[in-house]
Amino acid sequence: MKGNILTPGGWIHGELRHGARIDSIEGHDVDPSANSDDYILPGFIDVHVHGGAGRDMMEGGDAPHVIAALHAKHGTTALLATTMTAPVEDIDRALVAIGAACKQRGKDEARILGVHLEGPYINSGKLGAQPPFAREATLDEVNRFNAQAPMRLITVAPEVDGHMDLLRAMADAGIRVQIGHTNGSYEVGVQALAHGAVGFTHLFNAMPGLHHRDPGMVGAALAHAEYAEIIPDLLHVHPGAIKTALRCIPKLFCVTDSTAAAGMPDGEYMLGRQVVHKCMGGVRLSDGTLAGSTLTMDQALRNLVGIGLSLEDASRRVSTNAADYLGETQRGRLAPGCHADFVVLDRDLQIKAVYIEGEVL
Repeated sequence: MKGNILTPGGWIHGELRHGARIDSIEGHDVDPSANSDDYILPGFIDVHVHGGAGRDMMEGGDAPHVIAALHAKHGTTALLATTMTAPVEDIDRALVAIGAACKQRGKDEARILGVHLEGPYINSGKLGAQPPFAREATLDEVNRFNAQAPMRLITVAPEVDGHMDLLRAMADAGIRVQIGHTNGSYEVGVQALAHGAVGFTHLFNAMPGLHHRDPGMVGAALAHAEYAEIIPDLLHVHPGAIKTALRCIPKLFCVTDSTAAAGMPDGEYMLGRQVVHKCMGGVRLSDGTLAGSTLTMDQALRNLVGIGLSLEDASRRVSTNAADYLGETQRGRLAPGCHADFVVLDRDLQIKAVYIEGEVL
């Protein structure tokens, strides 16, 4: 594959050779604006995916495969299947299907790396679009869920009784813990980071905002976090707030928080047990509350460039930083030995081709 290739060392104009993994990248340093060739970027990595193509992860069955195929078309080469706050039997059903999909990637599907358990360990006062089934976490239940499908990321409200003590145990088990759907204060956020939490779930949304005399959970993130998710659909977060987070959080990365409505026409869809409505590019509950998004990662990239990021920086935000966050050292970058996960974009940043583990869609 020839073009302007974004490597960890910068742009190279040349050729990327690969099988399932990258064999070599040969060429010379280049300013990609100096020619009209395609861009070749690392495949996108999305750690917050609820649905797409009319399907929801909580359905179980073949839903993870259908969703992974939809997002692959938009350049996502690896993702975390994300659950909702729900009764335990609903979560079990979803995890059985996700666990099977993790073991076997279907044709033309993004690789499902594991689970982002967004609920039920959240604050019932900050549900957002989550159904009202929040409850306290137990290590026994986390371990049981982990036996069904790999728990790579869990969203936790640290102020809930018992949760602060569990953060270190989950981190020690190799699970990334994010602070989210929380009413916790700045001080609680700082304490949670010291106890093993690492990131923040959809920064700015479903958490106390920043005030100069009460910095809130957003203040804790801006002052102390190395990593955090953000949804750059330009509905969930104002561009100015995105730029603020970019200056404060070194490895801020993008997620879609996509729902069944992604890739679909306006209408009604399910998000867990909630009915959501897609209209004018957004997804909302009947009371107007934002309920996930219709965003895909290729549009996230274009949005970042549109608000002023360089293509190189935007690429890190939709790929490399999330890979680093998950400890995926062979994804999210184009270098010999890494998985041949990459996207080919034209000069308007529209997708021309997607390669997942060396296979072209």
